[in-house]
Amino acid sequence: MNDLNEKRIAIAGGSGFLGTSMAAHFASRGAKVTVLSRSTPPVLGDWTNLLWDGRTLGEWAKAIDGADAVVNLAGRTVNCIKTPDHQDEILRSRVESTRVLGEAMRAANSPPPVWVQMSTAHIYGDPPTAVCDEDSAEGMGLAPTIARAWESAFAASKLPDQRGVILRTSFVIGRNRGAGGGALGTLGWLARLGLGGRVGGRVGGGAQGMSWIHETDLNNLFARAITDESMSGMYIASTPNPVAQADFMRTLRRVVKMPLGLPAYEWMVRIGAPLFLRTDPELVLYGRYVVSRRLAAEGFDFQFADLEPALRDLYRKAN
Repeated sequence: MNDLNEKRIAIAGGSGFLGTSMAAHFASRGAKVTVLSRSTPPVLGDWTNLLWDGRTLGEWAKAIDGADAVVNLAGRTVNCIKTPDHQDEILRSRVESTRVLGEAMRAANSPPPVWVQMSTAHIYGDPPTAVCDEDSAEGMGLAPTIARAWESAFAASKLPDQRGVILRTSFVIGRNRGAGGGALGTLGWLARLGLGGRVGGRVGGGAQGMSWIHETDLNNLFARAITDESMSGMYIASTPNPVAQADFMRTLRRVVKMPLGLPAYEWMVRIGAPLFLRTDPELVLYGRYVVSRRLAAEGFDFQFADLEPALRDLYRKAN
């Protein structure tokens, strides 16, 4: 497909796992990509890198003026212990970067006609069994509150005549290109050690939902949001086939050829996750099932709709 050929695309917050994957994908389709990052990216490719602080206008704004599209992925990782300082950083990094992108667009002589904004499917909270779509009620707690603030900042920052697309993204599975492998890297490591069993949650061990999307489908979805002028508003970015946590790990163990998967009770996770993995235990203890009604209605074709082929593709490429 050459629909991105020669298009100028700025990716804010594009130096991490998702941004590196997306920059490589867009560049392979002929786009002229500029990545905005807070520090020197760990991976260099067929794209331009500019430094920004995600808060104030600077030389980086020249990447916005005349661009065909802006993609905003900026935000501190949620894969951390949720100290008050980290919670503050998670919120501010999302809201402030979105606001300053809006300032850059208002200062531009030729602002981009489309802005594609990352958000999170965690906005629906952690319902034990409900399958959420775009019309479902939003949840309560830290993650939904941050997501609402993030999307509100986007609504206030987007230009009145600019097409805006919000993609509420689920757990992205992809491979490590030198900027990290995301959460799948950690889960794959645990599975290979024989520790990838069911995790005891409030809805029963392993029953919590794991909604996921393969990086190829996510990149194609962002590309479609850029090029398809009929796309506007909010979409869920997730496979049509979410699975329970126990099923996800069982499939992952099969792919990495580890027959053993020791279970972890909730008390083990609450002690072990912050102590050994330096992360929030609730990221694995709770979950959600989300499916996009809008993408199904608009005929988006997932290359990897089912989990096992998706994982086998990623591990085949990695080896």
